[in-house]
Amino acid sequence: MNEKITAKEVRVITDDGENLGVIKTSEARAIALEKGLDLVLISPDQKPPVAKILDYGKFKFESDKKAKEARKKQHTVDLKEIKMRYKIDVHDYNVRLKNSKRFLNEGNKVKVLVMLKGREAQHTHLAFDLLNRFLSDMDGQYVLDKTPSNEGKNVSMILAPSGTNNPV
Repeated sequence: MNEKITAKEVRVITDDGENLGVIKTSEARAIALEKGLDLVLISPDQKPPVAKILDYGKFKFESDKKAKEARKKQHTVDLKEIKMRYKIDVHDYNVRLKNSKRFLNEGNKVKVLVMLKGREAQHTHLAFDLLNRFLSDMDGQYVLDKTPSNEGKNVSMILAPSGTNNPV
C-alpha cells in the first residue's frame, strides 16, 4: 500500500474502474494522493503488478464484512453421540431415535453407542441386534459412515446425513 510498493512501474486502475495503463509508481501515488485515496496492490505477482486507487479503510471493511458473511453461511459438521444400553425401554429408545433424526436433519453426524457393563459384554449380539433395529427404524434418512463394530465394552456405529457423499 502506498509507500510500501517496491515495483518501479505498476498497471493502475482508478476507483471508478478506468484503466490508466502502466505508469511509474511515484506518478500513481501522486494521482492517488491528489484524489485523497490510497494506492493498493491488487495483484503483486503480475508483470507489471496491478495496483488500484481506492479508499483502503473502506476496502478493508468490505472485505472483512464479506469474510464474516461467508463464515455465517458455513456449517461445521459435529459428531453427536447417542448412548444407550441394550436393555433400553421403548420410550427411551424412541427419544433417542427422534434426537438422532433431528441431529441428522441439522447436518450433523451421529455416533450411536450401546454400552455393555459386566457380564453384558458376553452378549454383544444383543447390542448388534439393537443397532440393526435402530438402522431399520431410521427410515433411510442416513448414510452408514461406520458399520456397527465392537469397541471393548461398547458397540457403536456412525451415521451421516443422507445429503453427504460418504463411503460405507
